[in-house]
Amino acid sequence: MKHLPKHLRPRWRYLAVGIETWPEADLGRRAFQRALWYAAGNLLGDAGSADADLTLLAFSHDGGEGEAIVRARHGHVDDARAVIGCVSEVDGDPVGIRVRGISGTVRACEERYMGRAGGSSTQRDVAFEGAERSAVVRGDARDVRTESGYVGAAAFDTE
Repeated sequence: MKHLPKHLRPRWRYLAVGIETWPEADLGRRAFQRALWYAAGNLLGDAGSADADLTLLAFSHDGGEGEAIVRARHGHVDDARAVIGCVSEVDGDPVGIRVRGISGTVRACEERYMGRAGGSSTQRDVAFEGAERSAVVRGDARDVRTESGYVGAAAFDTE
């Protein structure tokens, strides 16, 4: 079978996505892809989600932070951004997702936008609500462990 001429091949855009969760959340590639497809089906419908053709190309998540590359058809970048914004939880774990940037090639997407995860996280005891509590510190963000789970806090809230 012959290759399609270049002007007939589908054109793609690659969206670099930053993912933030609670430190104990365990996100998997398949679960994230499923959440993405489910959100696309709900927002765009079956025909619209098939046209956008969102595919997860790269995924990594560890310690509450992660990143991914999502492929979308050229004319459906706005739809893809809206779908990514609609993903609020994956397998029952709440997630915060932000599109870092859009590129025309995977290589440019990786070079420009990937590897910007907040860096290292540390475990510390902080003063929160008048008591010493355990917290995971990443930059200015603090995830403080309470009786009911984690609470997101800023540096000012924990001093």
